[in-house]
Amino acid sequence: QVQLVESGGGLVQAGGSLRLSCAASGRTFSMYGMGWFRKGREFVAAISWNGGSTYYEDSVKGRFTISRDNAKNTVYLQMNSLKPEDTAVYYCAAVRPLSGTNYRTSSAYSYWGQGTQVTVSS
Repeated sequence: QVQLVESGGGLVQAGGSLRLSCAASGRTFSMYGMGWFRKGREFVAAISWNGGSTYYEDSVKGRFTISRDNAKNTVYLQMNSLKPEDTAVYYCAAVRPLSGTNYRTSSAYSYWGQGTQVTVSS
């Protein structure tokens, strides 16, 4: 069982930055791939269990960076050059990766946080 708690959302002007954090419970965090989704379950970014591989949705490439600190059981999403269309509730999620796991697919993830609101004003 993994419990996830997001934080770091807020209101920011277009062009600004925010860093989202997702703190995970449990001692097996390092065994999970982690993802960020928004709106319904629209893929944003994901990172493999050891941070060796990262994945991004095309519209956020070059603006968002996903990272993790397994010693702190935390995954981050650094969001720069924010746009009004980035406004959404952002969710982090955990997946126990298997061969062929598609990190971009929300149905692959077993655990979800409650979400944090990001609002970008124009």
